[in-house]
Amino acid sequence: MAKQQFEAESKRLLDLMINSIYSKREVFLRELISNASDAIDKMYYRALTDDSINFNPNDYYIRIDLDKEKRQLTVSDTGVGMNKEELESNLGVIAKSGSLTFKKENEIKDGHDIIGQFGVGFYAAFMVADQVTVRSKALGEDQAYQWHSEGADGFTIVPIDKETVGTEISLIIKENSEEEDDFDQFLDPNQLQTIVKTYSDFIRYPIKMELSEQKLKEGTEDDYETVIEDKTINSMVPIWKKNKDELTEEDYHQFYQEKHYGFDTPLDYIHTSVDGNVRYQAILYIPESAPYNYYSADFEKGLELYSNGVLIMNKAPELLPDYFSFVKGLVDSEDLSLNISREMLQHDRQLKLIEKNLTRKIKQALLKMLRNDREKYEKFYTAFGRQLKFGVYNDFGQNKETLKDLLLFYSSTEKKLVSLAEYVERMKEDQETIYYATGETNTKIERLPQTEMVQEKGFEILYLTDDIDEFAIKMLAEYEGKTFKSVSSGDLDLEDESNDETEQVSDEDQKLFDKMKEILNGKVTDVRRSKRLKSHPVCLTNEGDISIEMEKVLSMMPDNQGIQANKVLEINTKHDIFQSLKDIFAQDQEKIEQYTNILYNQALLIEGLPIEDPLSYTNDIWEVLK
Repeated sequence: MAKQQFEAESKRLLDLMINSIYSKREVFLRELISNASDAIDKMYYRALTDDSINFNPNDYYIRIDLDKEKRQLTVSDTGVGMNKEELESNLGVIAKSGSLTFKKENEIKDGHDIIGQFGVGFYAAFMVADQVTVRSKALGEDQAYQWHSEGADGFTIVPIDKETVGTEISLIIKENSEEEDDFDQFLDPNQLQTIVKTYSDFIRYPIKMELSEQKLKEGTEDDYETVIEDKTINSMVPIWKKNKDELTEEDYHQFYQEKHYGFDTPLDYIHTSVDGNVRYQAILYIPESAPYNYYSADFEKGLELYSNGVLIMNKAPELLPDYFSFVKGLVDSEDLSLNISREMLQHDRQLKLIEKNLTRKIKQALLKMLRNDREKYEKFYTAFGRQLKFGVYNDFGQNKETLKDLLLFYSSTEKKLVSLAEYVERMKEDQETIYYATGETNTKIERLPQTEMVQEKGFEILYLTDDIDEFAIKMLAEYEGKTFKSVSSGDLDLEDESNDETEQVSDEDQKLFDKMKEILNGKVTDVRRSKRLKSHPVCLTNEGDISIEMEKVLSMMPDNQGIQANKVLEINTKHDIFQSLKDIFAQDQEKIEQYTNILYNQALLIEGLPIEDPLSYTNDIWEVLK
């Protein structure tokens, strides 16, 4: 029995495969099962053209057998089998795929497809095995053959006795060592069952295995015995390939739990099947609550990616845009361009098409929820609204048109969350501006002095309490032709109708403002009479693109470069405090400095900004109270 050598290139490829191509050793079982499924598929296609073959689905299956003493794991099938030439060709030349050849020579139809494409999956067995033996009898052949190899040194092929058509692959599993992984796990029935459920649960043929189970002895109440039973360990028919009419909401929720997508109950699900440029089926879920690490760098987005029911990737981030990264679920496609290990994708054209379609479906589902089940949508928005707003701001706003209708903000008049469309629908006939106010909480915003004039004129104000809110609004710039304006903006375009409100500032008052600006020495860009204050004596507003609230957010960032808003100190000239300021300014030039600093620091406190020198502020108050 002469040993044949692998071709030189094949030998180098085998070394590479054992050490580099596959990221997880356990996928060897996925590859062997996929090959077995292909062999049965080939039998099915032979039966379509050969009347002598009766393809009874109950006669076709895949088996996994263990012999722990011999450290032997065997995967067998009742498929089409291989003759001597096929064993030598398919297994002697690495990266030559018999499945791919068969696929090219035969028209694939009736919902069946050949999984194997690359002819390398079989050799993944050498990641976990010292020896691999293949015993196969081909359909229509009298003689069976055995292929045997102990690695890159070569292989032998000899005739053997085998009664049934099909293939069995036996692996002698490696011994454990300190440097290597735990190979004993591949001799553990429970671990093998877990691997099958993870990667091959939806192979269309039964995967059978003997499993032991503790059962109560017949006629006893507390005496148990170990019973070994032959069980099918895969589900075979994936839920996403079933007709939607056959499935209930409970079926989708149960699948969500089975896949461990979350401990919550999903708010909504999307089941879609597309037969276009790229064929795929998908089940997507919108969770009720965010994972504990969702807003952290540790969170890994992505959908499960299957190819013909075989798991390719646990997380395929290319299938979801970042702003919809909260979506859970899977995609199964027949048209993916996979690389040699079936773990990564060689080209992303197909994924881009799928991602585009899924994005549209997700948005449609969210808009439908917003229209038809407001309570459910608000629950979703509480968990993931921040991500949508970040999506508006991120990537220079290129996704803002997709996301703008999904945003909600608290309304000063409705006392609840409202959409931008709902705000615009309620706008006054001549109103051209969407007004908003920023702050830490709704309660604090309600008490802001800057809101007084806007509210008095009956305009609705959106409350922005999240640190990303104003950045998103700035990126939006406008909605349905209506511009956004902060109530703290330097120019509100809201002139009071009373004559004395619009009168010019007197020279005396202007000298007071100039003096206060001089005292504050660059802390504000201006001190001026306020047109927005009614009951409060003082407030801070801003001029330019950076608001006071944005300054607070930026100041907390690690790479903060000292960016500050251009602050303006506005004084209510109708307040009693202003008359006191005028009196002090006329009588005591030194004391006006204390009053100015007190008013400025109070304005800072109203905005939630830190006081630069709390001790000086306290001393100024003490001096005034004497």
